[in-house]
Amino acid sequence: MDINIHWTFLPHTDPEASLAFYRDVLGFEVRSDFGNGAMRWITVGPAGQPGTSIVLEPPAADPGITEEERRTITEMMAKGTYARIVLATPDLDGTFASVEAAGAEVVQKPTQQPYGVRDCAFRDPAGNMVRISEVG
Repeated sequence: MDINIHWTFLPHTDPEASLAFYRDVLGFEVRSDFGNGAMRWITVGPAGQPGTSIVLEPPAADPGITEEERRTITEMMAKGTYARIVLATPDLDGTFASVEAAGAEVVQKPTQQPYGVRDCAFRDPAGNMVRISEVG
């Protein structure tokens, strides 16, 4: 089999703030931007990797979600426990310094984990956990 990650989805609460974080802080390219106001779907991705994208989407936009589920999603997003993504870089210290200097909420400074990974963590403007691992 030949399988790749093509898209993944992360919710946003403020499309402009999320766009600024992923485009301006992390340096991702904007691939598409559809919708208006809070109902925007913004696709971003790393430069040079056109086949891998993150779709920033309105949370709980699916009409099949109940009001109770919508409240739960909102509560989990506020706590930062609803969605997460793990990114990778060969320069963890430099990346951490750049993202921190841009004002992102730091969750964890670069740390050697007991399971063998050296990483750090931030929250994006919607509260999503963004972990960045160091790769050689």
